[in-house]
Amino acid sequence: MKIAGETVLLTGATGGIGRALAARLTEAGADLIVTGRDAEALRALADGLGARWVAADLADPYDVEHLAQACAGTGILVANAALPASGDLLEYTPEQIDRALAVNLRSAVVLARMLAPAMAAAGRGHLAFVGSMSGKAATPHSSLYTASKFGLRGFAHALRLDLRTAGVGVSLVQPGFVAEAGMFARTGAPLPRGARAVTPDQVASAVLRAVEQDRGEVNIAPVKLRLLCALSVQFPAAAARLRGRGAPDEGARRIVEAQRASR
Repeated sequence: MKIAGETVLLTGATGGIGRALAARLTEAGADLIVTGRDAEALRALADGLGARWVAADLADPYDVEHLAQACAGTGILVANAALPASGDLLEYTPEQIDRALAVNLRSAVVLARMLAPAMAAAGRGHLAFVGSMSGKAATPHSSLYTASKFGLRGFAHALRLDLRTAGVGVSLVQPGFVAEAGMFARTGAPLPRGARAVTPDQVASAVLRAVEQDRGEVNIAPVKLRLLCALSVQFPAAAARLRGRGAPDEGARRIVEAQRASR
């Protein structure tokens, strides 16, 4: 689907990957609407790009519905917003669990539900979800985040089947570790042993490619990580044993501590 001239709603626009996406979508000729919680940052971003903006807290069901209503006529949804949600599940309150699942999964589902009917009626449109390689492989200290990304992956693939005959495309883009900006980069933690990162612009390029080529799933990560995740999908127990053979990774602990305030 061509992006030029289409109304595009981008969630999580003021984050690292969100800013890269906003810039690339504008360059592609989108009539862009950006959304996020920080109204001041959102206004500054929108003014710099000539975009429209709608402030919304995706953890609030009312805000999600209001956002969809305010953005009626959207031809392309890029659901990019997410919370880190790292750490031991036993440390989370029920309210924190609800917030993580609301932002990472529920908001994407509800926005798709509210925006897709008009797309289907028009016989065109696209829903792009930014997930994570955590949607394919379980890792320590990430049960809640992993649950939300596994759920998003299943939702996207099933919805793609449901909307195929309506002319509405559905894509899932799954980055690995992202350097320079974004939730991992903000922690200041080193990459896990042997890992390599991708850039926000690489992720943005993958999203645009997924929309324009109607790709079902695009995994944007080094080959080694993609192979390890493929192994985890087919043989989760074996992958867990291999992961457990190494020494404890203190970088993971640093990530959890740095992201604790985002719960």
